[in-house]
Amino acid sequence: MVKDGGGLERLAEIDTIVFDKTGTLTSGVPRLVRSGVIDQGMVAIAAGLACHSRHPYSRSLVAAAGHSASAVEFDEISEHPGCGLEAHAGAISYRLGRLEWALADSRDAERISGDESVVLARNGSRLADFRFEDRLRVDAAAAVAELKDVGLPVEIVSGDGETSVGLIAAKLGVEHFAAVLPGGKAAHVAALEASGRKVLMVGDGLNDAPALVAAHASMAPASAADVGRNAADLVFLRESLFAVPTAILIARNASRLVRQNFAIAVAYNVVAVPFAVFGYVTPLIAAVAMSGSSIVVVANALRLKGGWRIALPPTELSPATAVLEAAE
Repeated sequence: MVKDGGGLERLAEIDTIVFDKTGTLTSGVPRLVRSGVIDQGMVAIAAGLACHSRHPYSRSLVAAAGHSASAVEFDEISEHPGCGLEAHAGAISYRLGRLEWALADSRDAERISGDESVVLARNGSRLADFRFEDRLRVDAAAAVAELKDVGLPVEIVSGDGETSVGLIAAKLGVEHFAAVLPGGKAAHVAALEASGRKVLMVGDGLNDAPALVAAHASMAPASAADVGRNAADLVFLRESLFAVPTAILIARNASRLVRQNFAIAVAYNVVAVPFAVFGYVTPLIAAVAMSGSSIVVVANALRLKGGWRIALPPTELSPATAVLEAAE
């Protein structure tokens, strides 16, 4: 879905692509890894916080808890983008989220190490660690390879830990930046823009919204949080990540055809106007010429429909069809 023509024009100009990881390059349906015995009571407490967030890890925790009820009743719960969830039960404070944030008040904070996906803490003391596995989108590697083949540098900027982000980056063969807060993502994109790059940011979550706004152009999947979809210039409606290279190709072809049509219009007027001024054009000839020029311009524009084809896996539905359907 293209929100405005300006977004499509900017998309044709991009020369660098920055991806978020969870929910963008990956399926966004992480699985809680039950390494050893996870206390179901801790899962229930974590789920009691997680149900107030749309983050994929939060949804996974809620699903893992099932119908287990938390033994703690929270007085208030707040979400801190890029960090996690904080709740209070009387004088007791609970945090669920990024390791260094959850244990920020701990006396051992300086000795914190590790790459846990999510930590549950009470008054700064660690209660439980929750690790998750998330799979790449089926065509993520092929889509990224397509982008690299046409000369577009690709980066991953994610709030997740170094281990998980590095693993995905190694599979895709791209540069990566891990444990980046929402403000850091926006600052990274702004720095690229300041260096003369025109960045396409592709992200899906609340944490990505500042970066989506800072980028020259931005895209989000339909599964993105509302704030992510609202901040993005374009939203792709199907699961295929091939929507990204396809949309770029469509935008570039559209830009090229627009320039061609302007040239055709200018050439037509340069030739036709002098004849009309000196009276060599009858009304019938003028009508035919005007109609003919319009037909030429429209026919040239229709070439866009056949100009987007790129290499797709044989089992994959055309993502360009999704882009075109969404624009209709």
